[in-house]
Amino acid sequence: MKSTTDLSELNQNIIETFEEVKKVVQKNENRSRAGLMLGLQEIGASLDGFIGAYYPVASNIIIVNKTPLRRILETNKTLLRPYIFHVLLHEYIHALGFLDEETTGQMTYEISKQQFGEHHIITQLSTNIRKFFPNLVYPIHGWVPQKRTPSIELVQGFDFSSTNPYIT
Repeated sequence: MKSTTDLSELNQNIIETFEEVKKVVQKNENRSRAGLMLGLQEIGASLDGFIGAYYPVASNIIIVNKTPLRRILETNKTLLRPYIFHVLLHEYIHALGFLDEETTGQMTYEISKQQFGEHHIITQLSTNIRKFFPNLVYPIHGWVPQKRTPSIELVQGFDFSSTNPYIT
């Protein structure tokens, strides 16, 4: 994410991937949620690993950590779209009201398997993400960002299919 072009391409990739996530969840679970926002935030990483994304309970925003996105772009761009799909699917399931990590992880796996098959990279990410990202950690129940968190950069145009074009 070095230039404005890289950032706009990344944002477009995230927006398109989220539309796919919503379609897959609607198809497989017959559930949906409209009006979500996406924020990109520099959460960083620690010796224990990094958090890919989080959903603040009872909110309408999914926050994605910029650090792993940047790392993927620097090291293996082929993992970007599958990673984004996996992270957004996981957090979208949280946004649908499933807060338990184990339940959410299982649903992420089941939906991925139904949509892509057992051997697809997205399904593999949901069974063993540490194989691809050995330092990824999922937040424990009750995890909250640091008190002085970096600003959240909102992605314009996220969840566009839920927006009524007649509202101005």
